[in-house]
Amino acid sequence: MLAIVENSGKGYSVQILSFIFQLAGSVMMLLFAVRMVRTGIERAFGSAFQRLLTAPRNPLMLAPLGILLACVLQSSAAVTLLVAGFSGAGALSFVPGIAIVLGGDLGSAMLIQVLSLRLDWLIPVLLTTGGFLFLKTDQRSLKQAGRILLGIAFILVSLSYLRQTMEPFRESAFLPAVAGYLAQDFVTAFLVGVILAFVMHSSVAAILMIVAVVDIGAISLATGLSLVLGANAGSALIPVWLSRGMEPVARRVPVANMLLRGSGAILAVSLLNSSAGADVFLASGDPAQTLITVHIAFNAALLLTVPFAVQLEAPVAAIFPKNEVRGEELSSRYRSVLNRADLASPSLALAGLRREVLRMAGLVEEMTAPVMDLYRRADEDTLERQRGCEDALNSALNEVRNYSAEIDQTVIGRELRAELRALVDYAIALEAAGDIVVKRLVPLTQEKHRSSLEFSPAGFSELLTLHAKAMSNLDKATNVLIGSDLEGARLLLEEKAEIARIERNSRKKHLKRLAEGELNSFRTSDLHLETAYSFKEFHSWIVTVAHPILQREGQLLETRLIRKPEPTRANAKA
Repeated sequence: MLAIVENSGKGYSVQILSFIFQLAGSVMMLLFAVRMVRTGIERAFGSAFQRLLTAPRNPLMLAPLGILLACVLQSSAAVTLLVAGFSGAGALSFVPGIAIVLGGDLGSAMLIQVLSLRLDWLIPVLLTTGGFLFLKTDQRSLKQAGRILLGIAFILVSLSYLRQTMEPFRESAFLPAVAGYLAQDFVTAFLVGVILAFVMHSSVAAILMIVAVVDIGAISLATGLSLVLGANAGSALIPVWLSRGMEPVARRVPVANMLLRGSGAILAVSLLNSSAGADVFLASGDPAQTLITVHIAFNAALLLTVPFAVQLEAPVAAIFPKNEVRGEELSSRYRSVLNRADLASPSLALAGLRREVLRMAGLVEEMTAPVMDLYRRADEDTLERQRGCEDALNSALNEVRNYSAEIDQTVIGRELRAELRALVDYAIALEAAGDIVVKRLVPLTQEKHRSSLEFSPAGFSELLTLHAKAMSNLDKATNVLIGSDLEGARLLLEEKAEIARIERNSRKKHLKRLAEGELNSFRTSDLHLETAYSFKEFHSWIVTVAHPILQREGQLLETRLIRKPEPTRANAKA
C-alpha cells in the first residue's frame, strides 16, 4: 500500500511539474507575441507618435488618441511611458497626459475583447502571410507588417495552448483547491492579480490569461473579477516602476494614473464582492465575456475622472517637484569628459572618447529638439542656448581630434584602431549635423518670421513628420553608439531610405499644392523645400554611426553601381 502511495505521489509531482512548464511556456510565448507586435508597430510608425501626442488639443479629445495608441502598441504601459517621456521634456502638460493615459487603459481593455475571440481558423492565414512578408520581402514597411501579423498569430497560438494546458487540471484536486481558496478571499485574489500583471509586465497578457482560465471553468467568475481588477491596479504599477529613473516631472503622470486606477480598482472589487454587487454579474451566461465587459466598463468609468484630474496636479507635483538646474550643473553639459590620465590605458581612453561622443550627440539633440517650435514662434532664449550648444559642439570636436591623436596606436590592436577611427568619424558627422541646425535651419526660421510667412497646414505637417523622424533616429543612433547593435544599425540605415522617401513625397505634394494655387505654398516654397532637404541631410549625417558596424559584419555594399553594366548600342558599334 505504501509503495502505491509513493508511486501516486511521484506521479502527481511529475504532473504538477509538467503543468508548471507548460503554463510557463504558454505565458512566455504570449509575452513574446505581444512584444513582437509592439516592436513591429513601433518600427513602422514610431516617429509619428511624438507628433500625435504633442499636437495641441482639448484634453477630452486626447482620450481617443490614447485608445488608438494602446491598440497599436498592445500595451497601456507603453502609452504611459511615452506620455511620461514627453511630460518630462515639457512637451505635454499634466491633464492632457492623464487623458491620454486613461484613454490608453481603455484601448488596452478593448484590445482584449478582440484578442479573446476564438480565431483559431485565422492562425494559418496569419502565419503564412506574415511569414512570407517578413522573410521574403525587403521593403521595410512590408517586413514590419509581416512581423505584426506573425505576432498576432503567436498570441492566438499561445492562448490556445494556455487553454489546453489548463483543461486537464480543471477536475484535479490542485487547481480547484487554489480556486476555492481565492473564491473565499477576494482580497488575496485581488493581490494575486496585482502581482500577476506586475510580474508579467503586460496587463494585456495577464488579463488574457485570466479570461482563458475563467473560460474553461477552472476558476469562478467572482474570482476572475477580483483577479482582473487586481491586474488593473498591477498594470498601473508597471510604468511607475519603469519610470523610476526619469526626471521628477516625468514621473507625475504615471503616479497619478496609479492613484486613480488603484483606488478605483479597490473600490470596484469591494462593491462587486458585496452581496448587492455580485448578484448583478454572476447571473451572466458567459463568464469570460462578462469578465471582459466589466474590465472595459471599469476603464471607461475611469475616463470620467479626466475633468477632475487637475485636482491631483498640485499634490503630485509636491511629491515630485521639478529639479532646479543650478549653474554649475548646467555648465557641466558643455564640459569635456575626456581625462588625459586615461591615455595611459588605451581601453580607458576609448571609453572616455565614447562618452565624449555621446555628450556631443546630446548637444545635437538639444539643438534640434526646439527647431519646429522656432518655426511657430521666435524665442531669443532658445536661440541663445543653441548658439551655446554650437560652441560646445565645436570645442568637443577639437577635443576629440586632439585626444585621439594622443592615443598611442602602436600598442593597440586592429579592432581598437577601427573603433577609434569610427568614433572620430562620428564626432565629425555630429558636428556637421549641428552645423545644419544652426547655419541652415535656424536662419530659415528667422526668415519665416522676418517675412511674416505661414506654411500651409499640410506643408507644416510634412515638416513636423521629418523633424519627428530625425529626433527619433538620433535617439536610435545614440543607442547604436552605446551598444554597437547590428540589428539596430540595419534599422537605422533603413531609416535613411525612409527619410529620403518622405522628403521626396513632401516635395511632390508641395508641387501639387503649387499647381492647385495654394497661396501659402507659393509664399513659403523655398522655405519648405530647403527645410525638408536640410532634415534629409541632417539625417544622413547621424546614421553614419551604423556604417562601421555594418561594414565590419560584411553587410554594407561599397557602391550602388552595377559592377558589370550592359554595353550600350553605341559602345557595341564602336
